[in-house]
Amino acid sequence: MQTVQLGRSGIEASTLAMGSDVLGSKVDKATTFALLDLYFEHGGTLIDTANFYASWLPGCSGGESESVIGAWVQERGNRDQVLLSSKLAFDYPGSPGGLSAAQIEQECDKSLKRLRTDRLDVYYAHRDDFDTPQAVTMQAFDRLVKAGKVRVLGASNLALWRIAEANQIARTNGWTPYQVIQQRYTYVRPRHGADFGPQIFLSEELKVFAKHHSITLVAYSILLQGAYTRDDRPLPAQFAGVDSDQRISALRAVAAELAVSPNQVIIAWMRQSSPSILPIIAASKTDQLNENIDALALTLTDDQMHRLTVAGNPVIREAWLQPT
Repeated sequence: MQTVQLGRSGIEASTLAMGSDVLGSKVDKATTFALLDLYFEHGGTLIDTANFYASWLPGCSGGESESVIGAWVQERGNRDQVLLSSKLAFDYPGSPGGLSAAQIEQECDKSLKRLRTDRLDVYYAHRDDFDTPQAVTMQAFDRLVKAGKVRVLGASNLALWRIAEANQIARTNGWTPYQVIQQRYTYVRPRHGADFGPQIFLSEELKVFAKHHSITLVAYSILLQGAYTRDDRPLPAQFAGVDSDQRISALRAVAAELAVSPNQVIIAWMRQSSPSILPIIAASKTDQLNENIDALALTLTDDQMHRLTVAGNPVIREAWLQPT
């Protein structure tokens, strides 16, 4: 599996990240280990989790994902061959959430303990906290970096202006900035006014910002839980409309030309976009994971990339699509 540098950190991560929100909970330990083994055997290195996974499921209280990943890493003895990323800010039993200095310190230590490690390779602010000054948050994150508990800082579900403000505060004070941004993203575009709750959709403006500042973009919910390939999974209402219909038509046409699945085309399209998007893949079965990993062997032509990108009602200028 090819690698990509995380921001300007010098740390190389695989070009597909492994999602884990229901690993160790809805997906049992044995299946989780099999999925992680398969991902690792194919060169996957970046495993994405969060402190509150999967507190929303009956019988779960948070930490289940981190705990099973920690058990896998310890049993396989491969800590130095993988990158572990976690997040904080959502509330769950035992944590009020937020990005206060106390929460950042406490939740980092809890994640380290569950993951059975002494460092997090990437640590994300998982949502914004307007009750805590950004200077307090960024200084607390910087202390973790200087203590060796965190290597790279990331922001997830933060508005662009808040990320820019946080990084300016960090630069002014000589603290560590955000070098990775993880947002919701997929091939179809949300309709105007679509509401994703606390989740923020990756915008065209953010892509330009990331290219200019050498920030790595990571995407979650890329395949809409099977909506591109399963008749029993309709497209979420936030995406319904003529624009999505036209983009799905283009997607299916390219998939037919290449004799691959639409999901594989989406992964290839993200990876070949400018800036490149690092997709988080998730699976509960090995055949699903194999399909996603096989997308790495797919290369889209310039014509296919162009058709996919401009399909529907364009919201960006052609110049924005060109490499800087």
